Amino acid sequence: MRMKERERFAAALRREPVKGLVPTFELVFYLTMEAFGKVHPSHRRFDQWWQMTDRERELQRLDVADLYIATAKKYGHSCIFFHGFRPEIEETARMLELLRERGGDEYFIVMHGDPTFSIPSGEDMTEVSARFYEEPEEMLAIAEERTQNHIKTAEYLAGAGDLLDGFAMCADYCFNTNTFLSPAMFSEFITPYLKRACDAYRSMGFYTIKHTDGNIMPILDQLVQAGPDALHSLDPQAGVSLAEVKRMYGDKVALCGNVNCGLLQTGTDAEAAADVRRSLREGMSSDGYIFCTSNCVYTGLELARYEMMMDIWQKEGIIN
Repeated sequence: MRMKERERFAAALRREPVKGLVPTFELVFYLTMEAFGKVHPSHRRFDQWWQMTDRERELQRLDVADLYIATAKKYGHSCIFFHGFRPEIEETARMLELLRERGGDEYFIVMHGDPTFSIPSGEDMTEVSARFYEEPEEMLAIAEERTQNHIKTAEYLAGAGDLLDGFAMCADYCFNTNTFLSPAMFSEFITPYLKRACDAYRSMGFYTIKHTDGNIMPILDQLVQAGPDALHSLDPQAGVSLAEVKRMYGDKVALCGNVNCGLLQTGTDAEAAADVRRSLREGMSSDGYIFCTSNCVYTGLELARYEMMMDIWQKEGIIN
């Protein structure tokens, strides 16, 4: 009996053998206008939501759900990362329900769920940085409140039925050269709350994929100790080696990545293809690997390059 993509993706997260094409997904596939002639749901505005009739709102929900599913079908994704639709938790639950129903229970479904501090924006970088030193207790209180709120959201969704498989924890911690917080500060302000969230989600039956770009090597041990099921994106532009991380921790955590987005965008066809094959070769050397880019399929990346990447995956990403 054929395993659903949902089952194959979960098996990869558990670091179990998966036969056939290695599972694949993307945190975001923004090129929906080029691929389907439709604006990505994250780029849509719903300012008149409360003026819509119930039927109009449902048509919007259906259009969003069908675009996520169409993307997964076209590119062979095992997992759909739902990025939100409306801020109300009831709307999130309804969208997850539609994704499950209209996808035929085929796909693994995740959504955002990271309570931890990420690198501040350029506008408030100085202010936030100073607060870690000058107001540490207040920052810890914020971390605590965020963690509690995220766990409450997960509890609501867990009680709403079989709607969600896990959370993609998308807080970026690192630049290309180093971490934003020192490893010592990371152990105080980030790791305990990341671990609490991962543990709480797991107790409810949810999987976790921890995403951060940049050079994770100074905090890699803490990321693994926090207990996510997988790490994403193992950024080659920051010098992170998929093969080395797999050697160090491949028996403890699944790995997602890590086709170099820079080469996909600006490299030659030969350079981009070689890096796709390098990622497949290194990732498929043992169980617990999910193929994807080193970030996401972002606006500005040529669709043809992503489709070249996926053509190589179709032909060469096969586990016998």
